[in-house]
Amino acid sequence: MSYENTEPNLDKSQNKNLSKSTHEKMGTLYIVATPIGNLGDITQRALETLKMADRICAEDTRNTRKLLTHFGIQGDLQALHDHNERHKVDAVKGWLDAGEQIALVSDAGTPLISDPGYHLVSELGELGYNIVPIPGVSAIITALSIAGLPTDRFTFEGFLPAKNVGRNKALQANLKEPRTQVYYESSHRIAVTVDALFEIYGAERKVVLARELTKMFEEVYRGDLSGLQQWIREDATPQKVHQKGEFVLMIAGHIDESESDEINSSTEELLKILVDELPVKQAASLASKITGRKKNELYKQAMSLKE
Repeated sequence: MSYENTEPNLDKSQNKNLSKSTHEKMGTLYIVATPIGNLGDITQRALETLKMADRICAEDTRNTRKLLTHFGIQGDLQALHDHNERHKVDAVKGWLDAGEQIALVSDAGTPLISDPGYHLVSELGELGYNIVPIPGVSAIITALSIAGLPTDRFTFEGFLPAKNVGRNKALQANLKEPRTQVYYESSHRIAVTVDALFEIYGAERKVVLARELTKMFEEVYRGDLSGLQQWIREDATPQKVHQKGEFVLMIAGHIDESESDEINSSTEELLKILVDELPVKQAASLASKITGRKKNELYKQAMSLKE
């Protein structure tokens, strides 16, 4: 991947002219990612965009006002949330047609990722309005980066249904999903969700739980569902902090035992060929790149074959 060493063009008049010439619309809608906890994670480009925006559409204007105040930004805040989003589309169109630059933010993280904005962006995109991403923090990627679970392929499931029947049905449907699964969960449902996972996925399924990411009381549990259930339920602190905050649950994918045996057999055949031609360490490294399995594990297997 290459990177261009260019400064973002946020001059209002230039943005208007560019938008008008390319999309025959004067304004631009910026999708602006904001911190999920630590305010130091905001990007320079996000700050510049929020400063130059004529209006800022926010999921909760009270939360966004705190963010803007912290950075000394005076913005014209407009509420845009799940309950009024469809009705706000025409207003946003009018602002863009008038040449205004609009920023869309959620309470935290990247807008539209389990947050409002889908209907707005979908309709404006179909109509050819200029929509520009201002990337930054996402709780999903932040959590996966420290999970130690496979991330080459994963599924994001958002929030599970609130009711037991819907939650159990969704988990049953994902029981044999081979990819890493990522869920969001709230403080008042985390315990029952972990109980449901334990009952449906079994005690030994590997899991990572990230709590309050980037915040003062950030905490990460790594282990299996049996251990996580105990960690959640037997919290020794009087405040029951393990059940408080915002959570990202990451579940290891299902492994089919018959497929696992086939993989082990094919991996061994590959190693036999490689150790005949290469040093053990190099053979294990190459096998790891080909199969995606851990290098240390393959090194031990290669040493055994060499002997």
